[in-house]
Parts: sequence; C-alpha cells; structure tokens
Amino acid sequence: MLISVVSLSYLVAAFAFLILTVVLMTKWHGRLHWKTLAAACIITTSWAATLAFHILFSLPLSTFANALEIARSASWIIFLLILLHPQTSGNVFTWVSGKPYKQVILIFLGTLFFSTIYVHSTIGDPLSAKISLITDTFGRVALAVMGLLLVEQFFRNMSDQGRWGIKFACLGIGGLFAYDFYLYSDAMLFRTINPEIWAARGLVDAISVPLIAISVARNPKWSLGILVSRRMLFHSATLFGAAFYLLAMAAAGYYLRFFGGNWGTVMQVAFLFGAVILLVVLLFSGSVRSWLKVFISKHFYNYNYDYREEWIRFTRTLSIGGDDLGERVIRALASLVESPAGVLFVRRESGMCEPVNNWNMPLGNSTESVNSAFSKLLEEKQWVVDLSHADDQTNPYAEVAIPEWLQHYPRAWLVLPLIFNGKLFGFILLAEARSKIKLNWEVLDLLKIAGVQAASYLAQEQSANALMVARQFESFNRMSTFMAHDLKNLVAQLSLLLSNAEKHKENPEFQKDMVDTIDHSVQKMKVLLQKLSRGASVDKLAVIPLDALLSHAVDSKSPYEPTPKLEINSPDVQVFANRERLERVIGHLIQNAIEATPKHGEVHVKLSQQHRHAVIEIKDTGVGMSEDFIRDKLFSPFVSTKVAGMGIGVFETKEYIDELGGKLEIMSRVSVGTSFKIILPGYFLDDTHALQDAQTQKVTS
Repeated sequence: MLISVVSLSYLVAAFAFLILTVVLMTKWHGRLHWKTLAAACIITTSWAATLAFHILFSLPLSTFANALEIARSASWIIFLLILLHPQTSGNVFTWVSGKPYKQVILIFLGTLFFSTIYVHSTIGDPLSAKISLITDTFGRVALAVMGLLLVEQFFRNMSDQGRWGIKFACLGIGGLFAYDFYLYSDAMLFRTINPEIWAARGLVDAISVPLIAISVARNPKWSLGILVSRRMLFHSATLFGAAFYLLAMAAAGYYLRFFGGNWGTVMQVAFLFGAVILLVVLLFSGSVRSWLKVFISKHFYNYNYDYREEWIRFTRTLSIGGDDLGERVIRALASLVESPAGVLFVRRESGMCEPVNNWNMPLGNSTESVNSAFSKLLEEKQWVVDLSHADDQTNPYAEVAIPEWLQHYPRAWLVLPLIFNGKLFGFILLAEARSKIKLNWEVLDLLKIAGVQAASYLAQEQSANALMVARQFESFNRMSTFMAHDLKNLVAQLSLLLSNAEKHKENPEFQKDMVDTIDHSVQKMKVLLQKLSRGASVDKLAVIPLDALLSHAVDSKSPYEPTPKLEINSPDVQVFANRERLERVIGHLIQNAIEATPKHGEVHVKLSQQHRHAVIEIKDTGVGMSEDFIRDKLFSPFVSTKVAGMGIGVFETKEYIDELGGKLEIMSRVSVGTSFKIILPGYFLDDTHALQDAQTQKVTS
C-alpha cells in the first residue's frame, strides 16, 4: 500500500511539471528565460518519473536516479542565478561566460554531480553505504541552503511593484528547496531517510507548479528591474560561507567520531568547538570582511562602489552631532578604502598645517608649511599621494620631495588633500588598507570629491566656532557699552554737583541733595560692579508702584536745569518689571529731554492710565528730531546727536519696553519739542486677580 502511495506521489509531480513544460513551449513560448525554466521543468519531470518507475516496480534507486536529483536541484539554482543577473538573455551559455563566480558555482555543482555518480557506482559494502549516505545528505543540504539563499535574494532585491509578479514563484521554488532541506537535515540527524517524509515529497513538489505558473503568467519579464546590492550580496555571501563552513566542519567532526575509537566523541566535541570559535573570529575580523568586500566589488560588479550607499553612509557619518567632527571625517574617508587609521592636518593662521585629530594612529607633532612644495602639489594638482610609490621608479611625484616626517607614521599610505574654495584647507594621512586595493581612477575620483565634501564640513565648523567667539565678544562689548553709558550719567551728575558746590555749599538743602546724589551714585556703582563680577544675570521681577518710581527718578534729576516736573493722574497704577532697569530706562529719557532742552525750557513727566494700561509721558520743549532721524537712526545703537552721547539710551529703552510687552511711541518736531510715551500693561490696586497673577509670574520667574 505504501509503495502505491509513494509512486502515485511522484507520478503526480511528474505530470504537473510535464504540463508546465508543455505550456511553456506553447502558450508562453518566447518569454524571457523560458528556455531555462523549461529545462528545469523537464529535468524535474524526468527525475520524478524515474523515481515513480523505481518505486512502482520495487527497484533499488539507481545511479541515474540519484544523478537526476542533483541535476534537478542544480537546474533550479542556475535558473535563479540567471534571474538575479538582469543583463543576461536567459541563455545558459551566455551566463556561463560571465564573471568568475559563475564558473565556481558550476564547478561545485559538477563536482557534486559526478561524485554522486562515482560513489553510488562503487557501493559494495555497509561502510561504503554509510559514506554514501553522509556524502549525499551533506551535498543535498548544501544545495538546499544555496537554493533558499538565492530565492531570498531574488525576492528581497525585487522592487515593491515587481514583488506582486514573482512572490508565488518564490514560494513555489523556495518550497522545493525548503522541503529538501527538511528531508536531508532530518536524515543527517538520524542517519537514515524518513520514508514518510520522502513519500510526501512528490506531492509537495507538485503543489509548487501552480505557484510558478501564476508568476509566469503575471510577470513575463521576470527579472527586469532587479539589482543585487553590494550590502545584501556581502551578507548573503557571509551567510552562505558560514553555512558551508559549518556543514564541512560537521562532516569532519563526524569522521573524527567514526574513526576515533574511544576518543572519537571527545575529539569531535573539541574539534567542533574550535571550528565555531574560528568562525566567530573570522566573522569579526576586519581584514576578512574587508577582503570579502573588495572581492565582491572586483568580481561581481563593473564598479567598485555602490555610490548611493556610500554617499548616504558618508553624509550620515559627517552629520552626526558631537564634538568629534575631525575624527568622523577621518573614519568616513578611511572607510572608502578600507583603511583602519588616519590623522587629520588642518591649516592654521600661522601658515602651517598642524595635526588636530587622529583615529587609531598617533597624533604626532609634525607640521607642514602651506608654502612648501608638497603643500603646493596638494593644492594645485589636488592629487591623492600614494606614499608606497614615493621611493620606487614609478614615482609620479619625482619633481617634489615627499616630507620625511610622513614616513615616520606607522603604515602611512595615502595623503588626501582637503580642498575648500580652491585652497588647501588641510590634508588627511591614511594608514595602509586592510586588504590590497588598486588605486584606479574610480577610487581616486571618489576620494577627491569626498575630500571636498569633508573640507566643507570642517570649514563650516571652523566658521561656527569663530562666530561663537565673536558673539561672546559682542555680548561682552555690549554689556561694557551699557556700563559706560551708566557711568557717563553718574559722572555727569557728580560733575554738576561739584560745579554747584562752591556756590551752594553753605545751603543745608543743597547739602542734603548732595548727600543723596552721592549715595545714589555709590549704589549705582555697586550694582555695576556686581554685574561685572557675575556677568549677565536674570532680572528680579516684582509689582512696582509707578508713582513712587517716577518720583524717585524725577528727584534724581532735580539738580539739572530745566528741572523736570512730575504730574501723577493715576496714583494706583502698577507694573510688573525689574525696578532698577525700568528706573534706568525712564531716567535715560528724562536725561535726554533735559539735555535737549534749553535752561528756560520745560520738561514734564506725567503718569496716567489708558484702557487698563499704564502710560508714562516724557515731554520737553527742546530742539526736537526730524522724521528721517526717528525712522532711520533713533533706535540704532551708537548713533547720537549729542557731542558726548553714546547713542544707546533710547536703544536700551526700546528693547526693555518691548521685553515687558509694552510699546514706545515718539512724537517730535524740530525746534518745537519731543514727546516719548511709554505704554505698559498695568496692575491696579482694585484688580485682585491681576495682582495674584503677577505674584505667580514672579515666583515662576
């Protein structure tokens, strides 16, 4: 009964693949790769029919049947490889004449094919039968792994739109190899083929036929648009190599156990552990990975680089935040040629290129003048200097002496110029590559353009640092300017006091005003000294009654002529501000009004309210200002109409009023006078909620 089920299973498979073959040769005749696909279907049909014949007539499996099974797997592998190479026309002979890896795969498949024929034709004893089983299972597991990797690569590298047309073929062909892997890995584990799994194999293979047919119907072009990326090929090659290595080590371990006698098991365990450790070491070896990348680029592609991937990686490396841009530049450029180390030299204002950053190489203290012949060579010719040719007869730099200090760096190899705006910004010294790289035009061009890009990043960082220093000086100068302005006002007050001392020194009221003025000046100087000692500080905000603040500001100007007059129409209005800064900016406006007004003129300061806003108006009958001056120069720092003026009083006033959320309005007429109106958000004694909000804001600040 079992024999009839098994033979029926393989007969169904043979019939299914025969139908697919007929359809390919008739309805789908002429489609891309149809000949290779038809050949794979014919071989699979022959294999399934041969197995069904042997089982139906209870014949032992012949050498021919085993050879057909190897040919079946090999034909599907070749079909997948052709799909992965869009430039081929589907002809097997065209594919064979391609790059070296194709011949390597064919040699492997041919060796496995003929070794299977040889082993099965020489079986004559139980030991030979065991060896045959091990050889068959190992080889067929390797074929299954290879097939699965190719299916995965085919599907992964297809575009999203193209996957709709090939996904069923991937399921069908992948199912063939997945079931083979399951069957023969089970046989390797238990040292015998499971008859139930082997019996169901024919039906499983038959199920894959409609899946392949759907893909042929959906996608007549099959492989157009596929491009195998270097990264995926690298990982796939690494995975396949590791799988092949482990299978080889497992087979070797089995032989050690089989022939080792009492020590066989111990030797097998020790050998397998050592093999795994060696594999891990190789996988983590930078030299091995570098060699594999170079080998893939050299033998699988027309160009050495995947420029999209390289440029994305290069730009991402340079764009990562942090303070180590110099080291990142070295790593980004070194990775293009598999270099493990380097040193960055940057041009300084002294006219020397100095080492500023290093990566896996001593920084050193050697410098090179930007006017030297070597630096001129880098700047004018923009050559990538190969130090390995500096001393031989092929030296292209014969007219320029290579600096001796470059030879002192360990494994010094390349000097890459960094050009910015046509000038030498610096250069990078790279160590010898992990694997041998031929410096052809493609490599040199990529290094040059990458060097230009890296130089722009370094120049941008240099400019940003210079700008930051300039802003620090600007901040310091600005603070110093405000300090000087305050000192000027204090000096003016003390000078006026001194000029009136001889005339009014016996007057008690003058003596009182003199003491108050000196005390006020001393307090202001203390505040200035505190600011100088601790730098810029955060304003302490509070709710301030404006009537008291204006009274104090006007009283401090009482020694001047004309003496300002104060009018308070809204005594309950308050504002939320820093008392010292607000009094200072109002004092600036009052002082300006006094200085712009003749002694017989008038200066009025008035406090009122307007729509729950505090309004402070400072009005004089002085010389006035033109509209052009107000529009273009009044709020510009360091512009003043006064001989001894510094031009920052109104500028500071405008900035602080804006900071408080207020508004400064100016009305002026030449020879008539000027009116400054300060409008601030007000808080009133009858506004409880507003006062509470102000106190909350004060605590938060």
